[in-house]
Amino acid sequence: MLRQGGFIMEMLYIMIPAAILLGLGGLVALIWSIKNGQFEDMEGPKYRIFFEDDD
Repeated sequence: MLRQGGFIMEMLYIMIPAAILLGLGGLVALIWSIKNGQFEDMEGPKYRIFFEDDD
């Protein structure tokens, strides 16, 4: 059994790569959304409700 400080250090070997992978995943998602035009029209959707027809 490891001492308390040793256990925390062992967990850092898992937590730091996991945090890096999550950060890289978020960065990839952001770049993908920018390239696919998700942020092109930021004003239009909030006004669209006033102009849509109720078929």
